[in-house]
Amino acid sequence: MADRVAQICAERGVRFTPLRRVAFEALLAFNGPAGAYDLIRALQLRLGKHVAPPTAYRALEFLQEQGFVTWIETRNAFLPSSHPEDRNLGAFLLRDHCGATVEVEFPELDAEFACWAKALGFRVGRRVVELQGTCAECQGESAPPEKGRA
Repeated sequence: MADRVAQICAERGVRFTPLRRVAFEALLAFNGPAGAYDLIRALQLRLGKHVAPPTAYRALEFLQEQGFVTWIETRNAFLPSSHPEDRNLGAFLLRDHCGATVEVEFPELDAEFACWAKALGFRVGRRVVELQGTCAECQGESAPPEKGRA
């Protein structure tokens, strides 16, 4: 995934510095949302030296601006995007009990948001859809209900 992000950066004409790459790879290794201080600790382990908070925050800011990570407000954490080439795709299912987070695509919802914004003359700068709840496993169910059924 980091190689794909590097390619996208080259196409966009922005720098994917070694620190930004290490930060992105560290976030990928969490397999879920990670807070800024989690990232700082991971960077320190990976780089073998002290990393000041502003250094990590600058890397996170770049990764966010480019759409490579998303700020999950309800978790106060960052999550790498599963679609780094599209800055506004998907929504996040935040599992309350087990803490897992899943990014899912909702093309119909994306189209609706675009339509509403256009009709209102509104330019979307950032869009994050977060849905909180309990997954099937934590509910003790073996599988989620079929689409369209309760």
